[in-house]
Formats: sequence, C-alpha cells, structure tokens
Amino acid sequence: MEWFNVGKIVNTHGIWGEVRVISTTDFADERYEVGSELGLYKADGSKPIIVKVASHRKHKNFDLLTFEGFSLLKDVEPLRNAVLKVSEKYLTDLEDNEFYFHEIIGCTVESLEGETIGKVTEILQTGANDVWTVQPAKGKAHYIPYIEDVVKSVDIDNKKITIDVLDGLLS
Repeated sequence: MEWFNVGKIVNTHGIWGEVRVISTTDFADERYEVGSELGLYKADGSKPIIVKVASHRKHKNFDLLTFEGFSLLKDVEPLRNAVLKVSEKYLTDLEDNEFYFHEIIGCTVESLEGETIGKVTEILQTGANDVWTVQPAKGKAHYIPYIEDVVKSVDIDNKKITIDVLDGLLS
C-alpha cells in the first residue's frame, strides 16, 4: 500500500498536545477530519505509526491538529518534523482536469510539436493557480502555470503532459 504526503509537523502549539502542520494537500478538511487515520513518519526514520485525528482547526497559514492518545505537550514534542501521510485507500476520485500531486510529479512535459521540455519536479501553490516546476535535462528549471491556455493535455497513465509554449514561457 502506498502512502502520500499531506503535511509536515513543524512545531507544537500550546500545552494541550496540538501540533502545527504545514499542509501539502488541497483537501485539508477531508484529510484532517476528526477520526481520519494518518501515517506519521518521524524524522529519525523510525517505523511509522498510525494516528487518528482528534481535532482540526485552521490558524493563520497552518493546520492545527491533535491526535487521539497525544493529549499533552510532552506527548507531541517528539513529533516535530514528522511527515503526515494518507493511505491510497483514502484517496477519492477527482473531477476532470484535477490531479493529485503525486500523479503530476515525475511526468514528462512536451511541447505541442513533440519537443521534450523536462520533468515535473515540484508543484507550487500560488493561490491563483498551481505552477509546475519543470526541470530540463540541462539548464535551469522552467515554471509552467497550470492554466488552460498553457496545459493542453495530461496523460497520467503515460506520465506525459503536453503544453503550448507561449512566447516568453521558457525564457
């Protein structure tokens, strides 16, 4: 079974076992819903543990979570820098032209003419639209906005994305 990143615990919050999470999912309300199970992968590389979300709330740019059985500050301090992951069995079907990050990262990006531009290495969330970091075989990365005018097709099965290279896009 595969596990996919949904966030990273960056600190504790208060004294009652709350942790501060930088989320890497578009589905925070769903992933952090009370009762949801997440894999907790500690920074020390120890065996991951399954935690159940006891509470979730937003605070500034963070998601604040508590887990069942971790009710005090001393219980969650060792969790700092741990990565939270969701099991593939909890992934839901998305609407047309929506994709999970893990489906896009690693795809080869080509122009309409068939020229290989590079591979998607990262997805940046800007608020307006996602921007895909595309690393060519040589040279510096390109930043491709995920908008209809640029991204013409996404073939997840073949890990191939076709874009219209607008003037100035790759400079």
